[in-house]
Order: sequence, then C-alpha cells, then structure tokens
Amino acid sequence: MSDSKSDDLELSAEELKAIEEKYDEAAATRPVADWMHKVLRLVALVFAIYHYLTAGFALPAEHWHMGWHLAGLFILTYAFFPLFRTKTAFQMNGGGLRIGNIPLYDLVAMLLGVSSALYLGMAWHGLPLFGIEEQTFRMGNPNTYDLFFGAVLIVLVLDIARRTLGWVLPLIICIFMSYALLGPFFPGILQHPGVKFNTFVSSMYFPQEGIFGVTLWVVSTIVFHFVLFGVIAQRTGLGALFIDNATILAGKYTGGPAKVSVVSSAFFGTISGSSVANTVSTGALTIPNMKRLGYPGRFAGGVEAAASAGGQITPPIMGAAAFIMAEFLEVPYTTIVIAAIFPALLHYVGVFTVVHLMARRLNLQGLADDLLPKFKAVWKDGWANVIPLIALLVVLFSGYTPYMSAFCGISLAVIVGASRRDVPLTLAFPAAFIAFAVWKYLNEGFDLPITALLVAGSIIGVFNPQKRMEMPQMLNAIETGVKYALAVGAASAAVGIVVGVINTTGIGFRIGFMVTTGAATMAENVYWLFSYGAFELFSVQDLQLFLSLILIAVACILMGAGIPTTALYIMLVSVAQPALAQLGVPPIASHLFVLYYGVVAEITPPVCTSAYAAAAIANSNPFKTGISAFTLGLGKVVAPMAFVYAPVLLFVSSTGFDFLQFSYAATSCILGVVALSASVVGYFLAPMAWYERVLAALAGLVAIAPTWQSDLIALAIVAPVILIQLIAKKNRLAQTSDTARQEA
Repeated sequence: MSDSKSDDLELSAEELKAIEEKYDEAAATRPVADWMHKVLRLVALVFAIYHYLTAGFALPAEHWHMGWHLAGLFILTYAFFPLFRTKTAFQMNGGGLRIGNIPLYDLVAMLLGVSSALYLGMAWHGLPLFGIEEQTFRMGNPNTYDLFFGAVLIVLVLDIARRTLGWVLPLIICIFMSYALLGPFFPGILQHPGVKFNTFVSSMYFPQEGIFGVTLWVVSTIVFHFVLFGVIAQRTGLGALFIDNATILAGKYTGGPAKVSVVSSAFFGTISGSSVANTVSTGALTIPNMKRLGYPGRFAGGVEAAASAGGQITPPIMGAAAFIMAEFLEVPYTTIVIAAIFPALLHYVGVFTVVHLMARRLNLQGLADDLLPKFKAVWKDGWANVIPLIALLVVLFSGYTPYMSAFCGISLAVIVGASRRDVPLTLAFPAAFIAFAVWKYLNEGFDLPITALLVAGSIIGVFNPQKRMEMPQMLNAIETGVKYALAVGAASAAVGIVVGVINTTGIGFRIGFMVTTGAATMAENVYWLFSYGAFELFSVQDLQLFLSLILIAVACILMGAGIPTTALYIMLVSVAQPALAQLGVPPIASHLFVLYYGVVAEITPPVCTSAYAAAAIANSNPFKTGISAFTLGLGKVVAPMAFVYAPVLLFVSSTGFDFLQFSYAATSCILGVVALSASVVGYFLAPMAWYERVLAALAGLVAIAPTWQSDLIALAIVAPVILIQLIAKKNRLAQTSDTARQEA
C-alpha cells in the first residue's frame, strides 16, 4: 500500500476487528455452531465469575486454583484456535469428524488437558484406591500417573501457546527443554550432568517450579482480572472519555491530531496491556485525523504504534510482566508502578517531541475549535466512567492485594455500565457490592475510608447519565475479556517450563557469566580509544557495563520478534539479572531494563505487529510504518540505559533517592531525548543539514548518561548545531518579514 494514496474514510467496526485479528494472533478465532457458541460462552462466563469471586472472597489452594485456570484455558483454546491457521480452519464445516465445528482430535486434546490440569489437585492428598501417595512423598519420585499426566500437560501447554501465539515461543522453550535433558552434550561452560526424564517431568509438573509456578500463579490471580477490568471499562465508556479529553488537551496545538494520539494512547495504556488493542482502539480515530491534517500515512501509523506500545510500561496498570516482576523481586506492585513513572514519561516525551517537530517542519496546524469536543459536555456525559478506575487505584495504593483492587474495579465498572436508578432490577448489583464492602469492614478486611469510597462509588455510579449497557452487551464484554486472556494464560503456563529449566540447571548464571566476560574482553580491546596516558574518558568497568547492556538489549530485540513481552521478559531477565548484578546494577533497574527492550521489540522491524496494525488503518507501507514507529520510540530505546546509569530515576532503587540528583539526571535525559528527536525529524528551530543531524544524535546519546563529564561533552558537540539553528531561524524570520513588507 502506498502512502500517496488518499483514503481518509474512517474504518468500520468490522474492518477494525479484522485488522486486530490479522495482526494479533490471539484475536483470530474459528467460528463454531450456534449451540456450541452458547456452551462456550457459558464456559467463559463461569471462568470469569470463578476468578472474580475468588479474587473478592478467598483463593483456593494454589494447585487447585491454577488447575481450574488451566482447565478453562484448555477448553476455550482448543475450541476457538485451530490446529493450523489455514483459510479453511476459520470456516464453518471444515470437513472431517466435528462436533459443533470443533474437530474430534481437538476435543480429545481438550479432555486430556483438563484431566492433566485437575489431576494434581485430586491426587494432592493421595488416592489410596489407585495406590497414589500424598504429593509430598512423590516430589522428585513421580509415579506412573504423575509421569503420564505431567508429560501430557507439557506437550499440550506448548501446543496451546503455539495455537495462540505462533511457533517462535514453543520452539525456544523446546531448546531450553533440550538443554535440561541433554546437558552432557553441550560444550564448555554450558555443560552440566543433565536432568533425568522423571525428575524433569516432576519439576515441570509439581507446584513452585515449572508450569504450576509463579508465572501461572500471577496470571491466574492478578493479570486475568486486570485484563477483564480493562475490557469492561473500555466498553462502558472509559476509552471514549480518554480520547475526548486527549483531544481537548492537545487537539488545538501544532500537529493536534498526532498529539491527541500520543496523549490518548498514554491514557488508554493505563487500562490496556495490549499494544495491538491499544493501536486499533485509539488509532481508528487518530490516524485518519492525522492524515487529514497532512501527515504522511506511514508517519501517522508510526505515531500511533509507538505511542500505543507504551501501554505495557505506563503506570498504574502495566502489562502482565509488571505483576510477575513484583513477584520475582518480592516487592509490592506499587513499588514497580512508582519506579516506572519517569521511564514512561521519558518515552512519551520522545514521541511527543518528534510529533511536534514534524508538525513544525510540515507547518501543520491544530484542529479547528468547532472540531474539538467541549470539556463541559464531555464530563457532563462521561464523569461516571472514572469511578471504577479511581476506586481500583485507591484500593491498590492503600496496600490491598492487586486482585482485591481489580475485584473492586470490575464491580464498579459493571455498576457504572449496567445499573441505573430508574431500572430497579439493576440495583441488585450495587446493593450486593455495598453489602460486600460493609461485610469486609465489619470483619476488619477494609478500613473505614476504603469502605466509604466503595459505598459512595456504588451509589453515585447508578446516576450515570450515559445509556446503560444491556445484559447481552455486558456478557459479550466479559466473553471478550476472557478471550483476550487466553494468549497470556497460555504464554505464562508455557514459559513456566523455562523458569523450571533455569532453576534446575542454573543456565541463567552460566549465560550471564558469558555475557560479562565477553563484554570485559571487548572493553579491554577498545579501552585505548578512550584513554591517553593517565587520562581516561571511560574506565574498563564503564565500557564493560555499556557493552553488556548493548548485548542484552540486542538479545531482547532479536528474541522479541514474535514473542509476547511477558514471555520474553521472563526468559531474558534470568540471563540479565545475574549479568547486571555482577556489574553493580540494582535488581529493579535490571528487571525494568529487560522489560523495556521487550516492548521495543514490538515496534522494531521486521516483526512489529503494532506497526502493521497501524499501517492497515493508515493505508501505508507496513515496513516504512515500522521504521517510523521505531524512530518515534527512541525515548523508549534510550530510557533503560538512563536508569541503569542513574537508578535514582526509578525513585525506589536500593541506591536511595536524592531530589537534586534526580532533577539533574532527569533534565539531562530529557534534553538528550529532545536532541535525538530533532535528529530523527531533521528540524529544530529550522531545517537541519545532515551534519547537524549527526551531531545532534551523537550529543543526545552522550547526554543520556547523566554525569557532568558526559553532559559537558554533549554540550560541546551540540553547541555548533544550536548556533547554526539560531542563525537560520533569525534569517528565516527576517526573510518572512521582508516578504510581508513587499506584499504590503
């Protein structure tokens, strides 16, 4: 598709859904017979209600809870995702033995999956009738039943990950499995005695490690609930409220629609952990508006993709990886949220700056006043939609569990969306939720301020002036939320195998050692370039850290082609943490470093699904759109380097917080991102020559390292560019003034 092709028509809901299904593998599902769809909808609703109720009241034992979650994943995945993604697989009556258009072999796999998921709970305390002892006595010494169901679970977990996410992740996991089982055949430092098959199945199957480990636990107890909250909140009107307010805030300024895209994606990122869903939801409005204003199609798509990819790193509700990070680091989730504030801000500053400078370069104006939503009208109609988000955040930051905060957010989202004071039957739900809040207070589960907030939110929510959601619409939203959670659930179960292999073999420390020693060798070889006699610009240790960061960043981006951010984070942090810990990097900085580069992979060609979805809406060349998205996301590329060198930017780092040090480091980083942005666009105060762009880029990269030496060097590099730009601007203004006088 060509950017020159003019197509300003806004896409229909069906076309947008088709785009999301094409570029988000987890969104494309096969059709089933009407009666089967009703059965599966019931399964999805039971699945959602089970998680909702256990979040609010009490979680069952870990092995049972994760078993029920896996059982639901197997039923819905094998029902909706075909064995192979052929054209006929997504048609009714695809041939062969089928029930409700689901092939018989998928139904058999479904039954085996459910059995293997629930066997662990049923046999936990032993089954004397079948000669099965208690689980404690079988740990490390599995019986025949354990081996059978464990092996079946490993195979089927890999299969559902492949069906929902493609081949890349399962193939990488198979390499890890091969490493565990074939350890003696690996060379050098990677060699180990190997893990026996029985021990391997036991480690992967029994809780604490492997499939029933921390990743599946976090997804089944926290992530699913936030995905469900995001879908319901968006459907009830919070997404539209975000876009309207972003338009009010940024629409009238230079390059208005593009800035609306950045701001609305930042807002939307607070409730959505999916980059593709974010791109489609906000891009449906912002991309056509940008093209109307005069932005090239590839740039309009790139803006939306780069901004939307920030959803997984935007507090307060980040992607699934952030919750898993909190478990790995054994810190409250709010600590991760606070640490992510400035890096996320730096990302959006970078995108916003590029958008502004491009608008100045193309002389693009903002939206006319008559095209802007009216603040009073927007809030008069949509004020109630912020109640669930406010309640969720207050409960979360008050020290309650993330799943309790999600329970409260979902409850209030349903109340705001479906309960109205003039429809008496719909008042049953706010009444039930108020009773729950009071019950928790009486049992010292909630304090008085939280109870008062939830009761007030329930009462005020029924006065929502917007049209209420009918029950079929609400059920459809819940079903959609469950479908969105299938892919992340499959990925979390599958990547648990990687965690088990790493814990069993110690491969993380082995590869981490290889990274640091390789970086040390390279640092010694290039040290002479940065020293002269007794003077050294950078020490060998500085160079070793920098080269280690580069190696890990490149690994993240290369491995991130086609792997979900959550799975990529879990695999690579096991390598990065030992390597960076040896170099003195605080744990939270190394974990966020890997997460950020995992997100960067989503907008890095050749595999950049967010950019491809944006290109489909913009009617532009997908690869060029991906290049635009990557250059626009430079703030996200350099931010991890900044907070590794200056952990104070994370607020909560173990190195402590100093306001003056933070202010200096933050200013240095922001100026560096602005210089990089100007280099990307080729415009600052006036158009830039090629050598000005090179100098600005070099100065920006140097300024990212927040030390006074690097800042002085950056200033010396960029000073000629600033001088040339000031002179060019002065000449341009004088020329404009002369032209105006002549015309007068």
